[in-house]
Amino acid sequence: MRTHRRWTSILLVIAASLLLAVPAFAADGEAAASSMYGTFWALIPPVVAIVLALITKEAFSSLFIGILVGALFQCNFAPVVTLDTIINNGFVAAIADSAGIFLFLVLLGIVVALINASGGSAAFGRWAEKNIKTRVGAILATFALGVLIFVDDYFNCLTVGSVMRPITDGHRVSRAKLSYLIDATAAPICMIAPVSSWAAAVSGVAADLDTGISGIELFVKAIPYNFYSLLTFVFVIGLTVMKFDYGPMKLHEMNAQLNGDLGALETETQEEENSRGRVIDLVLPVVVLIIFCVMGMIYVGGFFGVDAWGGTDYAGDFIGAFGNTDAYVSLPWGALIALILTIIYMVARRVMTFKEAMACVPKGFIAMVPPITILTMAVSLKTMTSLLGADVFVHDVMEGAAQGLYSMLPAVIFVVACLLAFASGTSWGTFGILIPIVVAIFEPSSTLLTIGISACLAGAVCGDHCSPISDTTIMASAGAQCDHVNHVSTQLPYAITVAAVSFVSFVIAGFVQNAVICLVIGAALMIGTLFVIRNVTGGKQSA
Repeated sequence: MRTHRRWTSILLVIAASLLLAVPAFAADGEAAASSMYGTFWALIPPVVAIVLALITKEAFSSLFIGILVGALFQCNFAPVVTLDTIINNGFVAAIADSAGIFLFLVLLGIVVALINASGGSAAFGRWAEKNIKTRVGAILATFALGVLIFVDDYFNCLTVGSVMRPITDGHRVSRAKLSYLIDATAAPICMIAPVSSWAAAVSGVAADLDTGISGIELFVKAIPYNFYSLLTFVFVIGLTVMKFDYGPMKLHEMNAQLNGDLGALETETQEEENSRGRVIDLVLPVVVLIIFCVMGMIYVGGFFGVDAWGGTDYAGDFIGAFGNTDAYVSLPWGALIALILTIIYMVARRVMTFKEAMACVPKGFIAMVPPITILTMAVSLKTMTSLLGADVFVHDVMEGAAQGLYSMLPAVIFVVACLLAFASGTSWGTFGILIPIVVAIFEPSSTLLTIGISACLAGAVCGDHCSPISDTTIMASAGAQCDHVNHVSTQLPYAITVAAVSFVSFVIAGFVQNAVICLVIGAALMIGTLFVIRNVTGGKQSA
């Protein structure tokens, strides 16, 4: 009771302070500019959230504290203004900006609920038991599917997760490992696929810069030097074939294999199996979803004529339409059509009644509440970082580095991009800030420009992988139905390992400037590193 009264008193004091505090205003009546704008302090709020999440293993309160710290910095510690900033500039803006992806998450959650209720997932699991005999086969099949779905990272995460969960569960692959496999083939594959929403974003940023070539051409030229993305694939295949894990992931994998504890979310429920389900009940909705999401992306981009969003005509130009699309609009467009067709198909095939199909609507929504909540808070935290001028601070750091270490600059750019993406949780925002700086540093015709762009993109993906507040990391947790903090803590050592080898590769590339030689050296270093780690951590696990 004494503790209860103490906390009640503290809360009353805080509430009184919020009500009585007078916000700080500038002389002209507007809110005073933050004294921390454009300084190192702009990166502190996300760092606070990340450290707390890793220590407490709890994402929601950690993210909120990070948002609170960012708002206090932004408002010069004026409580009333801080509260207004959290609500309006934070949560309200995050919901408004991310409404499209929220809708896509809900629609996809409903499709997954329909597939599960129809018995399609269970039938696919039975098929996989007969055709995929080993854990190595299940892991490599998950990896292969992730590589094939290269159009968009959000779509990749949720589709691969819903399709492969029955297979990996059957072979006792932990949900932490599944979420890593999903994450390792989401952003990395999108960052080296010329036809993807990421290629479109990069080419859009580079389109207006004086490089002498088009944005998409610059993106394609940068692919061979994107060491983090390419070496991640080498890492996953090597780790799987060598049959070992290390760090926190090893504990999760041993627990899954020895005790059958996969680490699934407590909210995940096992429904009674529908005996009428067939493999086609999973495959067909997923294929329809892929087809209509791709169609939605090129439709929104203007492939079929002048688009309604920007007035640009990309009729018949597939690449141009991808470069002009908006995934937040196009993915819900495709998912809604796929959902309607899936309901019609399930009812027509009599694997469920219309009433049973409608019962899947709230189930799908409920399943997506945790990732939607985390995503809302993560986007709010990114907003605070932007308001504090993190891009200004990074610009100044890069200009200072450019004056001294020219051939080492690709490695420096990689590290800066990693740190910025880790702190901000956005790879798109990271390369949006850094690409113009990189183009200004290097000669337009030089190979170092290509390597510098690659380092920027690779670092953005790496920081995105490591960050608990990254939207792609959140989507990977949602796709695997894995606790988000477990996914982050188990993935971090793997991402850091690949990042270290990538850094060395970028150091070499700055001097050698030959993609083939650098890739061969990088792959050899990656495999050698895995052998060393396996010997240090105790050798193979069971197959």
